[in-house]
This record gives sequence, structure tokens and C-alpha cells, in this order.
Amino acid sequence: MKKRASKFTFIDLFAGIGGTRLAFEAAGGECVFTSEWDKFAQRTYEANFGHKPHGDITKIDSSNIPEHDVLVAGFPCQPFSISGVSKKNSLGRPTGFKDPTQGTLFFEVKRILNDKKPQAFLLENVKNLVSHDKGRTFQIILGSLKEIGYQVYHQVIDAAKYVPQHRQRIFIVGFRNVESFQFPIPPSEDAPAFKEILDRSVDPKYTLSDKLWQYLQDYAAKHKKAGNGFGYGLTPLSGRARTLSARYYKDGAEILVPQHGKNPRRLTPRECARLMGFPEDFKIPVSDTQAYKQFGNSVVVPVVASIANEIARVLQHNRQKAA
Repeated sequence: MKKRASKFTFIDLFAGIGGTRLAFEAAGGECVFTSEWDKFAQRTYEANFGHKPHGDITKIDSSNIPEHDVLVAGFPCQPFSISGVSKKNSLGRPTGFKDPTQGTLFFEVKRILNDKKPQAFLLENVKNLVSHDKGRTFQIILGSLKEIGYQVYHQVIDAAKYVPQHRQRIFIVGFRNVESFQFPIPPSEDAPAFKEILDRSVDPKYTLSDKLWQYLQDYAAKHKKAGNGFGYGLTPLSGRARTLSARYYKDGAEILVPQHGKNPRRLTPRECARLMGFPEDFKIPVSDTQAYKQFGNSVVVPVVASIANEIARVLQHNRQKAA
């Protein structure tokens, strides 16, 4: 994606390999700070953006983070244990802390938002965050963001209109001093078919061994007999793949490529990059195992780009209105 002239600044937290950065730069943003603790992700990030991200965000004081217009973060979701807090509150006992998100990595996002007060934010997480603990976790997150002065919007988006992969993620957008926001409408035309992201010639090492292929078939048959839906995913070439996960390096079972006269194969790291919407010139300087983990943990770049463009548009409109 070609970078435009800078319209706003942003920071990239829990940055992974920089998928969100690519999207926000394409929308006209300038990244002024990055944090990512995983050393292998740092290596990929540095190879593509020219600098190594800062490490553990829990050890970085807000005063060391530059001022910025937008905070973006694909924060990991650890469960919030609120039942004990609620019980102590009902008994009138102190809980030891006032904020029910403390001790989670979301708390770090909230801390920086509260200290730096950027105009907007975008948070991304797995779809299950919405239903975790019967919805209580998500309500705590939304309430926490509203408490520190943000109007909050959220939507679950399936990436299947952007790339040949079903991948549902929750996106949370917040603004200070902005009255309304609407998530972008997905493209009317379907994304390219799964076969469009595949290489024509692939190293035989990606073809499943007879032993592994037999194991996957036996495993699927056993669970089918038990009435479960577990099993491998043999992806139709003209269709959509299942969700690429960080465990793909183990056996590739969720997204297998059919091959005529041969066992199916797993995707190559480059094909995974395409499946996530990364550009062809994106560098992959790590092992296949690390690459599979990184792309499985990443965002679908064109999905985030569409949201980033809308955030940029709202910020620009708000500035013009205030001028």
C-alpha cells in the first residue's frame, strides 16, 4: 500500500508484525511509537519498518510515549476475574484496587488512553471477547473506555469480503469530541477466490506426509462419529478458507490445499501473508514456524485499512468543523 502525506499520528501497541501499521500508514497516518515484546515479531517488524519496537508495554511509562492522535492496539485478552470483586463489594470489603481491568493487558491500553488522551483509538480482538463470561468482560471494557471520556463503537467484521478467509474479529473504535461514527460497508464484490493466493510451484516439503495425513483423517473420523465437528479443513479452491490461527505451524489442519494425485499440503508463509492481505514486498525474515505464528496472530490488513480510512475521515471532518 502506498503511503500518503501524513494526516495524523498514531502509536502501535501489541504491534505484532505491523499489519495495523501498514493499514494506518495507507490511510495517511504517521507512526510515532511502537511496542511489541515478542523477539521474533520484533525481528519481522524491524525488517519491514526499519526500527525495532519498544518492548513490554507494562514497563513503559506514559511520559515516554509521544503525543499522538490515534492509539491502535490488538491487545491480548486475558479473562477479567470480576466475580471475587463483586462478592467483596457486596460485603463492603475492600478489593485492593478500584479498577476491575487492573492486572490485564487491556489495563495498559486504558492507562495510556487516560494519560495521553488521543483523539481516537482502534482496538482489535477475537470475536469471543464479546461473549466471554456471559458478556460481562466486554461490558467492563466498554464501560472503562466510556469512563475516561470516549464515545465508543464496536462491530464484529468477517474478513471474507476482503480476503479468501472467514475471519471474524471484534473492532472497537472510540473518539473524544466526535458525535458519530459508522463502520465502513464491506466491498460489494467478493474477494478473490482461495486459489488466487496460491503459488503455482511449491516446495514438496509443504505436502503432508502419509503418516500425518492418515492421522488427520482418523482424528476427523473419530470426532465425527462422536458427533463433534473437529477435523481438518480441505479448502475449496474457488471458495474461502477457515480462519488462519497461530497454531497453524503444528499440522496446518485448518487450511489444507488439495492437490491432484497427492496428499494435500499446507500453505507456505508467503501464501499466509497473502491470505492476511499483506503486500507482496512484505519481508519474512523468520523460520516457517515463527512466520505461521505471526500471520496467524496478525490482522487482515485491508479490513483494518478500511476502518483506518473512516477514522481518518472523521478526524479530518472534526478538525475542519473546529477551525
